[in-house]
Amino acid sequence: MLRSLFSGAAIAAVIIVAIPAIPAAVTAVPSMEPGGAPSASLIEAVEPASVPTPTPSPTVMDADATDEPAAAPSTEDVAKDEPHEDATDGAGAAPAPEPERTSSGGATSAASAPAPANRTVTEESDVVYRALPAPLPTELATPACPAPISGSTAGAPSATSERGVAGTTSEDLASFATRYNQIRVANCLPPVPFGNIRYDSCMEQRLFWMAEDPSTDPMSAWGHIGSQRSDGVPSVGCDGNLAGGSGNTGATVADKWWASSGHRASLYKPGNTGSMAGTCILFAMTHGGVPNEPYSFTRAAARWVSC
Repeated sequence: MLRSLFSGAAIAAVIIVAIPAIPAAVTAVPSMEPGGAPSASLIEAVEPASVPTPTPSPTVMDADATDEPAAAPSTEDVAKDEPHEDATDGAGAAPAPEPERTSSGGATSAASAPAPANRTVTEESDVVYRALPAPLPTELATPACPAPISGSTAGAPSATSERGVAGTTSEDLASFATRYNQIRVANCLPPVPFGNIRYDSCMEQRLFWMAEDPSTDPMSAWGHIGSQRSDGVPSVGCDGNLAGGSGNTGATVADKWWASSGHRASLYKPGNTGSMAGTCILFAMTHGGVPNEPYSFTRAAARWVSC
């Protein structure tokens, strides 16, 4: 929605007026002069919680997806595992015979087959499971802010109204475009291509209509669509974000619109951080007014459109 700012002096008085179309608090920003997965702890867990002390001491193994624990013996068997000789001790020696297992009914079970030479068979309950360490979080890279761009605007015609009010100049447009993009880049927003920042004759017509109000009150006719001129001449042209006053340039009005939260949202759209290729910023400015406003007293308008 469109906003307006007006500050300046007509004749001997300095007039400052803000007519926001969207109520919003003004947010001060540093002004610039024109031109310028969570990580887990390492845990060792023994399962089950209470492991009877075997004789001899069980072999501690790191849990691995490829190592399947030996099947647990039947709860009806009373078994006692004897320690095996190390396969590296006494080359060629036969492994020690496994003692027979006696069941609770007195039957003798077959001896277990010898374990492979490079592993030790243990009860499932003897395996100590170790939690794998959580990976360290990778540092997220902070996206870099857009860089400034170069380019130039297409210019403006320096038109003059029927009653002699001077219109937008190429210098006005270039000054505004340069400062507008400086503000965007300084606030990590992508700049708008300079060729997309353009003079708009329709907004200029409405500024002429305001400036030609015969009243000596510079606030007469000032405002968005719906404002009235003292002589009753109906409004013409297109609306936009407004700014005005004595001594303003394209750069100073760009600063004013950024400093006002409502105008900032309308004309700078900080939430739009994608490509600006399809965005155009339209601009117009007039100098002086009827009956006796000096050339330095300006009125400006700008708006964001798709192009």
